[in-house]
Amino acid sequence: YLGDCRDILPTLPKVDAVVTSPPYDGMRHYEGGKAPDLFGALGAIADALAIGGVCVWNVADQVIDGSESGSSFRHALHAIGLGLRLHDTMIYCKEAVTFPAANRYHPAFEYMFVFSNGAPKCFNGIRDWANKWRGRTMHGTTYRRPDGRTTKINGHGNPVPAYGLRRNWWPMANPYTGETAGHPAPMPYAMAADHSITWTNPGDLIADPFMGSGTTGVACMKLGRRFIGIEIEPKYFDIACRRIEDAQRQGDMFLTGAAQ
Repeated sequence: YLGDCRDILPTLPKVDAVVTSPPYDGMRHYEGGKAPDLFGALGAIADALAIGGVCVWNVADQVIDGSESGSSFRHALHAIGLGLRLHDTMIYCKEAVTFPAANRYHPAFEYMFVFSNGAPKCFNGIRDWANKWRGRTMHGTTYRRPDGRTTKINGHGNPVPAYGLRRNWWPMANPYTGETAGHPAPMPYAMAADHSITWTNPGDLIADPFMGSGTTGVACMKLGRRFIGIEIEPKYFDIACRRIEDAQRQGDMFLTGAAQ
């Protein structure tokens, strides 16, 4: 859909998930010179999520007068005020430093807030964390109770598996391949794909109300998810349509990934 997500989302069916990276603060120039209303968009997203649905909201903060704007935190608090849960505060760790400053540590991450409409209906956790003590026997305690007693870890006495559940900070590369030429800030494919795998099942409906170059749609085509994309900027809309159509034509080649 070409248009404003605040107008379009209320006309569409409920979705199982939203995976999006909206343009934040004053980081880009827009047609007409006006930045998008992200708070209004969050309201439309909250209404569009099915019970158990999840919204992955990838944002960061613009540096203004040498310090961060804090708008990302306002987004999170606004989502809570709308009745969504802040299910997880995740971090996208970048390979490169963006906008280095002389008076603070180099910024190299963005937030991936995970909002949910009630408890998430599914969690297909990706288990690719290489355990340091793989093969050894689990021992020790996991936490101390308020009364001072300790509780043994789950699986106490069992061998440590080779791989465990991924942490909630994700190092991700975002290499330029030429497919997104014309868009200034494409979402990393790994972000769209791994969140789609985690929070939805094959056949579920995922929306991206700030579709941009269409990366979430491409991931959906490869993973056997249904997709709704909304983009207000015609030149980005055209890039997204081309990429998603290309991925859809090749869909049968990728559907093995849907079983992950």
